[in-house]
Amino acid sequence: MQRDPKFLARIFRAFRYRDFRLMWTGACVSTIGTFVQQFAQSWLVYDLTKDAFYLGLDLFLGQLPIMMFSLFGGVFADRLDRRKMLLASQYIQMVCAFLLALLFVTHTVKVWHILGLSFFVGVGQSFGGPAYSALLPTLVDAEDLSNAIAMNSIQFNLARIIGPTIGGLAYTTLGATWCFTLNGISYIAVIISLFMIHVKFVPAKSTESVLHSMKEGIQFIRCRDGMSALVILAFCTTLFGFSINSFLPVFVRTIFHKGPETYTLLLVCSGAGSIVGALSVAAVEKMKGQGRLTLMILVLLGFIISAFALSHWLPLSCMLMFMAGAAIMASASFMLSLAQLISTDAMRGRVMSVYNLAFRAGIPLGALVIGKMIPIFGVSKVLTAAGLSLVAISLYFLLVKQDATFRPAPEKA
Repeated sequence: MQRDPKFLARIFRAFRYRDFRLMWTGACVSTIGTFVQQFAQSWLVYDLTKDAFYLGLDLFLGQLPIMMFSLFGGVFADRLDRRKMLLASQYIQMVCAFLLALLFVTHTVKVWHILGLSFFVGVGQSFGGPAYSALLPTLVDAEDLSNAIAMNSIQFNLARIIGPTIGGLAYTTLGATWCFTLNGISYIAVIISLFMIHVKFVPAKSTESVLHSMKEGIQFIRCRDGMSALVILAFCTTLFGFSINSFLPVFVRTIFHKGPETYTLLLVCSGAGSIVGALSVAAVEKMKGQGRLTLMILVLLGFIISAFALSHWLPLSCMLMFMAGAAIMASASFMLSLAQLISTDAMRGRVMSVYNLAFRAGIPLGALVIGKMIPIFGVSKVLTAAGLSLVAISLYFLLVKQDATFRPAPEKA
């Protein structure tokens, strides 16, 4: 029993830093609001269209700007004030949330309104994402970076539990308008936290062209051992692994013949599992074989996705969603930690923009392709194939390309 305080202190050691605590709190509140809106938005898109393709299209349009602009966002994150970039991103997303609430309260909303605003939110995220990824490591010491990343994952997945729960209650009792309004209000928390933190690293001014800076970042990735493999795995993980969450409304409607309450339950199970996965990563201080463990977790995730796709028993599906959430978060946290440790402060915006581009690009591309295939082959067959594809790719890196995939990261410059 005497070890418990030390154990907890080790898990939550990133919270010793004031600026990290502020950013964590603001981001958590804002992310809760995002999931409140996402709950209502996904459910309404499917209810309005009765077509899984539009669910995929909404996700695709939300991620398309990230694929288009995040590399530019990474360059600007290495030459501009990262806090100001994040503030601009929050303002854009807040306006979009309030505008969607206005469209609902006036009963003028159409599906294309939702799709268009998803695109503009993605524009804000394409510049805010690299800035946030570059700013986060400067808030803690290098030895606590992995823990900070895990803690950041915990706030995201804590929001995945709280957000859909609030979203479900708000949607059923108050209506969709309040889901969007609550999201708009939540951005105030992260805006306040950004004004309160002390930014320690300010990028040096550069006279180089944007394209030249972008080429430098890509060259940096190509020269660093393991970074190219991390980018490929990040893309494949979200392409095949995140589809399990993207098409939950289809499973709820067509497999279980239930409503929003069951959708909320599955999301909460996934979020709870993600918190367990992130806490497991946070408890680790230094561990050899992190790359091999990551690949093994990805193999397990692929089998879990396939099992969920074939399940017709809700209790089993809830357990599998919990396991999938834990596997997704543990693998993603390990990969992100490796990518951050390989990067340097001067290159971090560009390096992380490429990594995040690969990670985020898999979500809309997978959603679009899988959404198109579901009406043809059925949701169970398509998701089973996605899970087995992830198994095959992960086994390839684990058994064939392991030595060239995860070499020890070089010391930071």
